[in-house]
Amino acid sequence: MAKARKRPPAPPLASPPSRRRLAAAGAGLALVVAAVAWTAWPRSGSVRRDPGLSVLLITIDTLRADALGCYGRPGNVSPLIDRLAARGVRFASARAHNVVTLPSHANILTGRLPTEHGMRDNAGFRLGEDVPTLATILKERGYRTGAFVSAFPLDSRFGLARGFDVYDDRLGGSEHGRSLTPQERRGRETVSAARRWLEAEDGLTFLWLHLYDPHFPYAPPSPFAARFAGDPYHGEVAETDDSLAGLLQPLLEAMDTGRTLVVLTSDHGESLGQHEEATHGIFAYEPTLRVPLILFQPRLLAPRVVEEPVRHVDLLPTILDALDVPAPAGLPGASLLPLANGGQGPPDQCYFEALSATLNRGWAPLHGAVRGRTKYVDLPIPELYDLASDPEELHNLAPSRPRELEEMRALLRRVRAGEAVPSRGREDAETLERLKALGYVAASAPARQKEYTEADDPKRLMALDRELERSISLYAQGDLAGALAVCEALVRQRPDMALSLGHLGFLRREAGDLPGAVDALKRALAANPDDGETASLLGVYLNEAGRADEAVAVLAPYADQTPPDVEVLNAYGIALASLRRPREALDAFRRVRDVDPSNVLALVNAGVVHLMDGDLVRAREASAAALELDPGTARAHNSLGVIASREGRTDLAIRHWREAARLDPGDYQTLFNLGMLLWGRGDRQEARTYLERYVAEAPAGTEARDVARVRELLGARR
Repeated sequence: MAKARKRPPAPPLASPPSRRRLAAAGAGLALVVAAVAWTAWPRSGSVRRDPGLSVLLITIDTLRADALGCYGRPGNVSPLIDRLAARGVRFASARAHNVVTLPSHANILTGRLPTEHGMRDNAGFRLGEDVPTLATILKERGYRTGAFVSAFPLDSRFGLARGFDVYDDRLGGSEHGRSLTPQERRGRETVSAARRWLEAEDGLTFLWLHLYDPHFPYAPPSPFAARFAGDPYHGEVAETDDSLAGLLQPLLEAMDTGRTLVVLTSDHGESLGQHEEATHGIFAYEPTLRVPLILFQPRLLAPRVVEEPVRHVDLLPTILDALDVPAPAGLPGASLLPLANGGQGPPDQCYFEALSATLNRGWAPLHGAVRGRTKYVDLPIPELYDLASDPEELHNLAPSRPRELEEMRALLRRVRAGEAVPSRGREDAETLERLKALGYVAASAPARQKEYTEADDPKRLMALDRELERSISLYAQGDLAGALAVCEALVRQRPDMALSLGHLGFLRREAGDLPGAVDALKRALAANPDDGETASLLGVYLNEAGRADEAVAVLAPYADQTPPDVEVLNAYGIALASLRRPREALDAFRRVRDVDPSNVLALVNAGVVHLMDGDLVRAREASAAALELDPGTARAHNSLGVIASREGRTDLAIRHWREAARLDPGDYQTLFNLGMLLWGRGDRQEARTYLERYVAEAPAGTEARDVARVRELLGARR
């Protein structure tokens, strides 16, 4: 008999779901340069412009400027990008304003500072619908617009999809939402999807391509893994460079006959252990603030290296200036075309911030500014550096230069005047788990209304962050017990740190200790009672533990919000279905479809509810509709396999389950269904393969009885 999460047998409700969709409203942002101006710079009449150009914006996540050959890296790491730089304009000193993906892209797409548009971290923030973006502006000008992103922090749910005809954020393998398994798409796949869209029609286009490969964890494929053995980060950079050939090679060959403006940059860099930071997100030293920036359009720009500092907010006005399109009024950035042609550039001052440690850990917020050669970092232990004489920021001059320190403080106060206090919205459980998969463990810390002290300075707390990183690394290496031990020790050391407690909850869940997972999340919620994200994740774990009534109580307030979050509604519907409240569950999934007609998992979950009611016709319709939206939906094939099995059509059931197992090799429900059916038919050798995988994948907490049954079966029939 086919198996599902709830009896009578049915395929599992997707918990919690995630989107793979090709939306008709897109959102793109480009990872672009950085060094901010707070007064606008007038357009120059001496530069060349061309309203007939298409735009290709390439943003490579977590790419340090000095990781590229054109910025000094030896070893032929980036030959293609180096050629682009040699034939275009390379900006030697470009900076970001944020050191995490989502707000940094918001800076670029809107041309505004995070203090203006309000996007401050990777979770809990949405870009306002009234904020013009590069995509909305060019769409109004008749451009065909497409965005192709490679990682979950740029998912369309975060508000970046406006203005794009196509916003492709389909990452694959995301139905089950396993945390700490990176939700990303390899760069080659994203490039291929972008090329297909680009070649489908003629006319002016704005294509935004986002590649994620250099992001942690670093795992370059062959042959780059062997070539960069011991240096996987630069192996990822080399593989990313190679993957761009299909887009950049034709433009390089076309040279001055080409009709595309190319902008290549990164959202932020990577610390790689400098200043005790393994990756990025805590500090804002130059390894994470400095980014590459290359402009290529031989009809407009002669090859040049620009040494003057520039900034992310300069990107939008630069692109619009090249197209002879007026920029929105009041932007803090300036067009770089005059500077790229040997003229003057924007004011030499840049605002930056790093607020993830505050929002996720409760540590002191980091704000800062660069003016000329002087860099100021505003923390309880302030920092002041002379970047000309101390580019590695090793000598803090704050104690010895009080007058200069106060001048930089005054400058920072001016740019932050009128800034709203960062206010994070509630994030759903599935979003939190997928962000954890990328290293962005986003459990909100409560807003603090007190003065931070030196004890809250991130410089004093980096040992905690290193332990959290070590826990993630151990888990990624398959050492769950080691990861758990590290996290347990971290929680004992800092019992009020909600982020660590949330992380502990996930690891306990992976170990089959659902009661322990629930306990950890309850403690996290007690440490921060207003944290909707932890409440949402707690509801999911309660449902998995068979405590659906408690899950409904946790999720109901979030499901009643306007507008509702589709993932919360999906999780809420799962809990209602578990309580045998099918009408309410179906209503929750209908509301998901009202908000997001392309949400595949809402259809899958509705199909499961119909199966639980014995309505095979509606169950089949919902599952088939899910496959029409996305043929790669493994859970829809699982549902159709259950339907076929109940109808006695075992060959069809096996075909559907084999396809589901191929699409999602870790779906233990499909593995059980297929293995047991094959075993019953006498196909013992093939059945053993699936059943052994089931035993390896099934969570001990909810599947203990069936795991024991299968083990007994396998042991008795060897």
